[in-house]
Amino acid sequence: MSERIRTALLGGTFNPLHNGHLTIAQSVLDQHLADEVWMLITPCNPWKTGQDLLDDRIRYDMVASAVKDIPGIQASDFEFSLPKPSYTANTLRSLSASYPDREFILTIGADNWVKFDAWREYDFILRNYSIIVYPRQDCAPSTLPAGVTLLNCPLVNISSTRIRQLVHQGQPIDKFVPASVARTIADLQLYR
Repeated sequence: MSERIRTALLGGTFNPLHNGHLTIAQSVLDQHLADEVWMLITPCNPWKTGQDLLDDRIRYDMVASAVKDIPGIQASDFEFSLPKPSYTANTLRSLSASYPDREFILTIGADNWVKFDAWREYDFILRNYSIIVYPRQDCAPSTLPAGVTLLNCPLVNISSTRIRQLVHQGQPIDKFVPASVARTIADLQLYR
């Protein structure tokens, strides 16, 4: 039997996807921490239950369009068919059962790592999956346990929240998001 495909999962609401997300995904590939990166669009993040999200399919389409020409990176709507909210442990179990040929690697921000012990079944995740932690502004862990790797990645000081604010204010977002995302936001009059 051949080796399993190392598949890093970069999950998020991607409301909207921005260049920081793509920088993280590309850094994972460039550092050979995974063979592929799946941008896993979540329909309902348990930490963001009050957030006003665009329709799942619109967010998926924006991510899919942005990554379609980037080798090794793809959009995934796997969580759309799972119970809500989307708990990572449940997603990982379902993915592992559905894709036994893959080794899934969780990719999270340092801001999530510092509260990882508050995640549902965090100990199950640590025991069964490798984790890649990417640095965030003012948040870079100094020591990590076995199975957890700190990603060497440029800090991109932009957030989806800030992009939505800029759109609402009529400000340009072109330098923060892929061109296809900017077009979709403009064409569909999103975040107005």
